[in-house]
Amino acid sequence: MTATFVDLGARRSAVAATVDAPVHRIGVADATVLRTELAARERTGGAGWLLALPWLVPAGLIAVWQALGATGRIPAGVLPSPSDVFRTAWQLAAQGSLVNDVLVSLRRVAIGFSVGAGTGLVLGFLVGLSAFARGLIDRSLQMVRTIPHLALVPLMILWFGIGEEPRIILVALGSLFPVYLNTMSGVRNVDPKLVELGRSYGLGPLQLVRDVVFPGALQPILVGLRYALGVAWLTLVVGETIASRDGIGYLVQNARELLRTDVILLAIVLYAIAGWLADLLARLIERRVLRWHPNYAGKTQP
Repeated sequence: MTATFVDLGARRSAVAATVDAPVHRIGVADATVLRTELAARERTGGAGWLLALPWLVPAGLIAVWQALGATGRIPAGVLPSPSDVFRTAWQLAAQGSLVNDVLVSLRRVAIGFSVGAGTGLVLGFLVGLSAFARGLIDRSLQMVRTIPHLALVPLMILWFGIGEEPRIILVALGSLFPVYLNTMSGVRNVDPKLVELGRSYGLGPLQLVRDVVFPGALQPILVGLRYALGVAWLTLVVGETIASRDGIGYLVQNARELLRTDVILLAIVLYAIAGWLADLLARLIERRVLRWHPNYAGKTQP
């Protein structure tokens, strides 16, 4: 062995001095160690920046907003400062009404999303796997999909009154089609060679769907679920303005009549936080169930 292969500890200490050196000057063995060290540096040192980076723009906007409100550049009646919105949130939380309204809205989204996404998942697999089902129901579903579901609000009130049913049905309709389209597309785009390989190993229809089709279609299905979560919250914003007596939408209605812009802004912030948390949860699930996928392996940020 030549002197090139020195002690590993000495080589690692020399890597820092040769980071910017061309590969042809440090040799193949040293280049391999250099790549390993740089990859480790990106995973450790870069993780903190990746976690902090998404918060830089919101933090900057809030700081500018607070500064403009504190100096009187923006009147409080037009746009209350973040400190005023936080103070309003604290007062409503102390009264107990804020927590109740948030929980009511979360319950509506959870029920509507579960019904809509579950139906879309079943229909997507059915249409994706069966040519007969595709010919029977796909065109009808595509026609219904083009109808804006929020345009059905008057019919929902006429058919179901002003109870919980119209809001949950609207959220379910908003969640159904993103999941349906992504599931159908994912199932139909599974590699036919994998399906044939599964059949050659003697897998039955149910085993084939469970072990081959479902994992192959999982990535677009999860994308559809994430998109459906956003649509669900968007639908709830409109649905809760239908003669609500509780929920975040009720806060907006009440504040509009009382000209409370701070409460309106608080409701907007609550919708944004709830939507972000729902998307974060979906991304964490996505990372968990797709950890075998090379595009999701070793990610430091969900």
